[in-house]
Amino acid sequence: MIAVTPIRANQDKAANARKQPGEAGMALNGTQAAERSRGANPAPLRPVDEAAEVRAITRGTVQASMEVLAGIRPIHQLARRLDPRCLAALQHRAALIRRELTRTGNPSLARLHRNSVVRSVRVCEVADGIYEASAVVVDDVRARAVAVRLERSKQVWRVVELVIG
Repeated sequence: MIAVTPIRANQDKAANARKQPGEAGMALNGTQAAERSRGANPAPLRPVDEAAEVRAITRGTVQASMEVLAGIRPIHQLARRLDPRCLAALQHRAALIRRELTRTGNPSLARLHRNSVVRSVRVCEVADGIYEASAVVVDDVRARAVAVRLERSKQVWRVVELVIG
């Protein structure tokens, strides 16, 4: 037996209202409904709001970048999202932090970028398929700003600029 929530009941009523006249008394099981949906024009798998998609990508990319700088995430996990130049710059910065930490043993450097949390993300469409975003990141030591530029290429968003303050 399928549990019917108020939301599902409303969806079922709406689906019954859209049935064609000859289908009024026919109930569909899951397999029949799936077969019917394959025959019809399926809804495109694009988000309703492109800015919301860019905001979510920016939030995840900035969080992952901060984890790379903290040394708790491998850099290669960002290879698909970041432009090669941005990836190399982030890798260089992470290596400098690790080298300075081992050279000096400074405890404040050990806390740098630790427990980073993305507090807010703002996005702005610059041109069609190009967005610029800013994020505020707070860690154990300080708050910092991050600027990101994303471009859509081949239906995939790529970060072409990443500046961490």
